Amino acid sequence: MRIEHRPTQFHNTFGPHPPALTLDDGDVLVVETLDSRGRNGRMETVAAPPNPLSGPFCVRGAEPGDALEIEILALRPNRAYGYCGTAVAEHVVEPGYVRQLPPRELAIWEVDAEAWTATLTEPDTALGRLTLPLDPMLGCIGVAPKGGQAISSATSAEHGGNMDYRGYRQGVKALFPVFEPGALFFVGDGHAVQGDGEIVGMGIEISMDVELRVRVRKGEGLAWPRGYTDGDLFAVGNARPLDQALQHATTELLACLQKDHGLDPVAASILLGQCVRYDVGNVFDPAYTVVARIARSLLPA
Repeated sequence: MRIEHRPTQFHNTFGPHPPALTLDDGDVLVVETLDSRGRNGRMETVAAPPNPLSGPFCVRGAEPGDALEIEILALRPNRAYGYCGTAVAEHVVEPGYVRQLPPRELAIWEVDAEAWTATLTEPDTALGRLTLPLDPMLGCIGVAPKGGQAISSATSAEHGGNMDYRGYRQGVKALFPVFEPGALFFVGDGHAVQGDGEIVGMGIEISMDVELRVRVRKGEGLAWPRGYTDGDLFAVGNARPLDQALQHATTELLACLQKDHGLDPVAASILLGQCVRYDVGNVFDPAYTVVARIARSLLPA
């Protein structure tokens, strides 16, 4: 069933909040997400920052130990105004360079969903009216965390959260471990464009119309988020320092290769040793995000 939902209440935490809507396995949800400062497609401020979330959405039949699959069918910016930061974070440059960084202000972008472009309009820089093709993604996506916790939408953990991974775009099938009955999933923090790492603390922040299909995968037993694209299988680790996030992602991918694809530990290690690819999802927020991925063409059926 296709269900359209226009949210009236938003949350700044991933947690066991009362469901905004209950879905069945296989349903398609169409929902609006706000920008990171709480503004909708009409530029009305309807929620408080940071990263107000649409949801949670309960999925019947999802129980702890299962996985929730969220297939991102469509992401479309629904207004023309977007914004980002003007200075990279101090901790992503060498200490001696910090004093050369510009002030942290806002750059303004004109987003054209028909032309599928974003054009820089302010400030006036050597870039001029830089125009980039849109590559929409969800900065925040995930489920209610384990142990009844409520975790800020400014960070991430095993449940997903504010990972700012460019791979959470149209066409991906994102899998999350279920910790609460119904999974209770959330989406938000849409970006029209973003570079790896979200090193200025923002993508081109914008509200979006989002279309998702949900499925329950029984007994999957994930420890960390996973996902599939047409080309890759990936696993996500969220932690700080960065090497711990990499450890989580690598361990989850090794476990998946053995459980789901029949490889023994030696075969899985050899394959990843020569063919793994790592992406940096986020190095701005309290927890960093690292993604380990492998080409699906290399996997046994």
